[in-house]
Amino acid sequence: MRNKDTTRLRAECVPQARGEVLEIGIGSGLNLPFYSSDVKRVHGIDPSVELQRMANKRISAVPFEVEFVRQSAEDPLPLGDSSIDTIVMTWTLCSIPNPALALQQMRRVLKPSGRLIFVEHGRAPDPRIVPWQDRITPVWKRIGGGCHLNRKIDELIRAGGFHIFELKTFYLPGPRPMTYTYQGLAQVT
Repeated sequence: MRNKDTTRLRAECVPQARGEVLEIGIGSGLNLPFYSSDVKRVHGIDPSVELQRMANKRISAVPFEVEFVRQSAEDPLPLGDSSIDTIVMTWTLCSIPNPALALQQMRRVLKPSGRLIFVEHGRAPDPRIVPWQDRITPVWKRIGGGCHLNRKIDELIRAGGFHIFELKTFYLPGPRPMTYTYQGLAQVT
């Protein structure tokens, strides 16, 4: 997702990352320009070969090492237990087929003092919008890279063993079934 609103959110959230970073769904590398000098290395997880090619263009412009790992976030991550300082996840949890398994892997690799930074879209609280999200999701998954518009992001993260200590929810401009946003910070419980 790339427009002025998502770019603004990336610029607000991504610079909070520190140390060894795991980016879930690095995709084409849209977050890379927003990392601060406090980042030592980014381990970017994404299953797409095409997106890795696009990310390689951005990788050459950053002052830290980027390791692109081509796999699904649900698969065992090639990282040690409690080895990551920050996990960054932007507009990704909606498209992971088994988010519980992916969150289990994230929990395993995040240090107890580490942070999960997330910006995701998902299920709206508005009873007029929810039925539309449920109706649209089966088709949207096919045309939107597996995206589920109706996932309760905060509940998934909490069920994955994280404590959300900062959470903002809001609609971005655009069609409401697609734009309800969860922005927050979490730690391992």
